[in-house]
Amino acid sequence: MGSVHRIKPLRVRTVWISDVHLGFRGCSAELLLDFLHNVECETLYLVGDIVDLWSMKRSLYWPQAHNNVVRSLLGKAKHDTRVVFVPGNHDELFRDFEGMEFGNIAVRNEVIHELNDGRRLLVLHGDAFDSVVQCSPWLAKLGSHAYDLSLYCNRLLNKIRRQLGMGYWSLSAFLKHKVKNAVNYISDFEEAVAHEARSRGLDGVVCGHIHHAEMRDMAGVQYLNCGDWVESHTALVERHDGSVELLRWRDYLAVGETEATPVVVAG
Repeated sequence: MGSVHRIKPLRVRTVWISDVHLGFRGCSAELLLDFLHNVECETLYLVGDIVDLWSMKRSLYWPQAHNNVVRSLLGKAKHDTRVVFVPGNHDELFRDFEGMEFGNIAVRNEVIHELNDGRRLLVLHGDAFDSVVQCSPWLAKLGSHAYDLSLYCNRLLNKIRRQLGMGYWSLSAFLKHKVKNAVNYISDFEEAVAHEARSRGLDGVVCGHIHHAEMRDMAGVQYLNCGDWVESHTALVERHDGSVELLRWRDYLAVGETEATPVVVAG
């Protein structure tokens, strides 16, 4: 996608995005720019893995579109949007700057966000609750390589599908949701993160990390996962009444209606 769609602005109180992976070839920077240029919010949370330092260590990749995303974020921070960066495991270097601000972007390792209806949400990336990352860092990096490979195969597969007039299909998402161990891993992660919010007496948790966008109640705690901007192209948004929705930007663009509000998949 080479240009930004100009649509009716989406005006919300809060936006959460995670797992952008700037510096990684699979990052959908143009689609994210489309979203950033068409949303207005009071607070924007960057919930980790915004920059993929793991990938950049293997090979330097930083096209203009990735630069434009950074410029867009800095522009929002300069013009009346509170921007908070909560680093993840792929950009954990920034965790050393907890409490500092760069270009009006505040760095916080975790945040408690109060919704407009009074509910309180724990905001963190989530890798601290990933047993693979914590117990076997080398295995986590091996898994990252395997994910990169699946995305490469995915691009080739979808190039063929486009030539045949077929729609987008995610190989890596298919594998992740069909392999039993992967399904169990996601479930265990969600339970662990929700338990942390519950133990602190909070109403919910916003996280990222596993690239699996989700909104659901878990024994009285609202589990909210931003998803990613590699495949799912999702964001969480808080309306001005305090309600939270999960939004898929690609679905909205596929509809092609320039005066409607984006497609919401959960509320």
